[in-house]
Formats: sequence, C-alpha cells, structure tokens
Amino acid sequence: MIVNGSRMRQIGWLASLGLCLGIFMVLSFNVHAVKSEVLLAERKIVSLERETLLLETEFQTRASQRQLANWNAVEFGYEAPRADQYIDGQRQLASLGQPQAPGAPAPIRVARADTGDDSVPMPAIDMVSPLTGEPITLASANIEVDAAETFTDAFGDFLVEASPIRAAQAQTLIPDATALTDEASE
Repeated sequence: MIVNGSRMRQIGWLASLGLCLGIFMVLSFNVHAVKSEVLLAERKIVSLERETLLLETEFQTRASQRQLANWNAVEFGYEAPRADQYIDGQRQLASLGQPQAPGAPAPIRVARADTGDDSVPMPAIDMVSPLTGEPITLASANIEVDAAETFTDAFGDFLVEASPIRAAQAQTLIPDATALTDEASE
C-alpha cells in the first residue's frame, strides 16, 4: 500500500495535534498540582499568622500582669489572699458582722401578711392611688374586646407612628366666644 503525500500530511497533522493535546493535558495537571500546593501554603501561612497573633496576645497579657504586679507591690499594696483569709461557712461569716449602731436604719425586709393559716387564700385588695387615695380600676378589667380587634388597633397605631409619611394635622380655628363678644361691645 502506497500512501500518497496528502494522506501523509494529514497523518502528520493528526500526530502533531495529538502530541499538542498530550502536552496540554500534562501541563494542565501540573498547573493544578502547583495551584493546590499554593493553596496549602496559603492555609499554612494563615494558621501561622493566627498562632503568631495568639502568642503576641499571650506575651502582652503576661507583660501587663508583670506591670500590674509591680503596681500592686509599689503603689497599691494589694496582695494575693492567704489560706487563713478564707471563710469556712456562713456561721464564720456571720461572726464577722457587727451589731447595729444606735442610729442605723432598720434592715430591709420583705412585706408579707402572716395569716397563720396557709390554706385560706388572702382576699384581693383593690389598688388605691397613692396621690388621691381613691380606688383604681384598670382599663383592661372593664373592657371585653376581641383580642384580634385590640391587636389590629394597636398594630395600626404602630404603623401610623412608624410611617415616614405623616398625616396632615389640620385644625379649624374657631374664634373664642368671649373674644367675639368683646369685639362686638367695642
């Protein structure tokens, strides 16, 4: 079989195209390998920077502890608590208390009515205004309105107040009756 020249050229171009494709595949795999190594190196750099930051913070903290210890020893006179300064319990704490001075105010106590019999409930006492001494009735006690209607009204008021567009507050000017009579008499 004799192959003519044009067929030979076609096979040559096909072989060179295959060779170029093979080289391209090898280079792309190489590029991806280098990219993954770069990403791993960047992750290592970030972790080393975090570790460096942690160590710098630790160093600054310990340096400030030394400074605080110096200030405590020289200027403030603070010392760490000793073992004999700890209290064993509530009795020892109570023994450290001092009796009340003659002019000291009475200790604050919780108000509680002692009825003696815990099974009997205490009667409800009406609330009284501290200013007038009159009984107070709560608005919610007298009104029996549907909860949905109450919510709708409250939400509507909220939307009106939150809206950037305000309703016009037009007022009609009614002249005072006394001013009219004064003008008429003059």
